[in-house]
Amino acid sequence: MFEKAAYAGNTEQQYNMLGKQLDALLSGESNVMANLSNASALLNQFFDRINWVGFYMMDEGELVLGPFQGLPACVRIPVGRGVCGTTVAKKETMVVPDVHAFPGHIACDAASQSEIVIPMIKNGEVIGVLDIDSPEKDRFHEEDRQGLEQFVSILMKHI
Repeated sequence: MFEKAAYAGNTEQQYNMLGKQLDALLSGESNVMANLSNASALLNQFFDRINWVGFYMMDEGELVLGPFQGLPACVRIPVGRGVCGTTVAKKETMVVPDVHAFPGHIACDAASQSEIVIPMIKNGEVIGVLDIDSPEKDRFHEEDRQGLEQFVSILMKHI
């Protein structure tokens, strides 16, 4: 059974606790959909000041909406388009302090102001992305990039 934990300490310590929770939560489960669903729910309870968190998974050359928490979202995103598609094309994390200044931003939720997208890489190929949006500009920083890359690394052991 999952119990919500208090995230104490500095940002690095909080992300370390989050990673331990994720690993324990997914341990013994091999279903990808179930694991992505629980991962998005875990992130939703961890973060404040966000309005969307979830996954887009590669399917026949484009990103397709996967498990998420938030308002209904865009279903398909071409590689190279928007923050998520650019993340796939570059195979690197994108931290966008102001989505309205990002060329080609796809506005699924008009309330979103900033975004962080982390690629999910398996055998050298991007299989999906973790996408988190915030209604605040400049919500995500270097500590978030590092912590979420660690989170995705743990997640990939269960995918």
